[in-house]
Amino acid sequence: MPTLTEPKLIAGNANLPLAQAIARRMTMHRGVHTGLVDARVERFNDGEIFVEVYENVRGEDMFIVQPTSNPANDNLMELLIMADALRRSSAARITAVLPYFGYARQDRRTKARTPISAKLVANMLVGAGIERVLTMDLHAAQIQGFFDIPVDNLYASPVFALDIKTHFKDQMNDLMVVSPDVGGVARARELAKRINSPLAIVDKRREKAGEVAEMTVIGDVKDKICLIVDDMCDTAGTLCKAAEVLLENGAKEVHSYITHGVMSGPAVERVTNSVMKSLVITDTIQPTAAVQAAPNIRIVPTAPVFAQAILNIWNGTSVSSLFDDDTLTPIYESLYSAA
Repeated sequence: MPTLTEPKLIAGNANLPLAQAIARRMTMHRGVHTGLVDARVERFNDGEIFVEVYENVRGEDMFIVQPTSNPANDNLMELLIMADALRRSSAARITAVLPYFGYARQDRRTKARTPISAKLVANMLVGAGIERVLTMDLHAAQIQGFFDIPVDNLYASPVFALDIKTHFKDQMNDLMVVSPDVGGVARARELAKRINSPLAIVDKRREKAGEVAEMTVIGDVKDKICLIVDDMCDTAGTLCKAAEVLLENGAKEVHSYITHGVMSGPAVERVTNSVMKSLVITDTIQPTAAVQAAPNIRIVPTAPVFAQAILNIWNGTSVSSLFDDDTLTPIYESLYSAA
C-alpha cells in the first residue's frame, strides 16, 4: 500500500544534536531531504513552556524526538505540550521518540505509600495525544504494559555487540560479560549470547539507597577481560566499585557498556579516576562537555538505529528486524567494518 503521508520530525531542547543526526540519517536512507519541523520551544519568565509550530502538519505522520532526561520535569512538559500542539494542528499520528524514558526506575511500589511514577507518565503521554512510543532499553521491560498504545523498545545490545567485535576482535576468547546486579542478568545474557561469551554476576547488598555495603562476584573472572553491561549509569558509584571488585577477583581488565549515560553529580570524576579501562555509553542523553572530554569515556551513536526504526514505523514494516545483525550491520557500516 503506498504511503500517503510524509514522516516529519520535531524536536524539543533535550537532545537536539541527536534529533538532527536522526534527520540526516533519514535523508540518507530515503534519498529525500528530511529536516526538523520549524518550531519554537521556549519559556516564559516564570518558567512556563510555550510551543509554536511554524509549518503545516495537518495529516502528517509526526515523530517528536525528546528524551526525558535531566531536567526530567522540564523535558517531559516540553514533550507533552508539543504533543498537544500537534494534536490540535490535526496531525495524522503522533509518535513520541524517547531515546531515554525518564521515571522508568519508579516502575513498582517498593514499600508502602509510594507512587508508580512510570505509570503516571504513561497516562500523561497518552492523554496528551501520543499514539505510539519508540524508546531504547527501558529500565524495566514491563513498563510497556503501562501503555494501551504500541510501544517499540529498541535494544542497545546489538549495537554494543558490533562495537565489541570491532574493538576486541583479537581477544574474543578472553571476554566475560558481567551483570552488575541480579536484576540485570537478562540484559547481560542477551549481549553474552551475541558475542558468544560466558556470563558472571556481581551480587550487591545495599544498606540504604545509593550505598552498597557488600559485593560478591558469582562466576570465575580470573584472567578475563570483563565487560560490565547495564541500562544506565547515574552517579557511577556502583559501577566503579564493581570494577574494583572484579579486579580483586583476578580480572585482567574491566570495561563497561552502559546504554544511558545519566552521569549525575560526581559520575565523570569517578569514572575518570576509576580502574575501568573504558566506559562506552550511547548518545540517548546529550553528553555534557565533561563527559565528552573524559579520556576513558566513549560515545556510540544511536541515530542510525532510531532513523531506521522511524522509517520502519512510517512504512508499517518490522521494527524487531533491527535486532538482527544482518539488518543492523549495514546501517552502522560507516562506523564498524565487518568483524
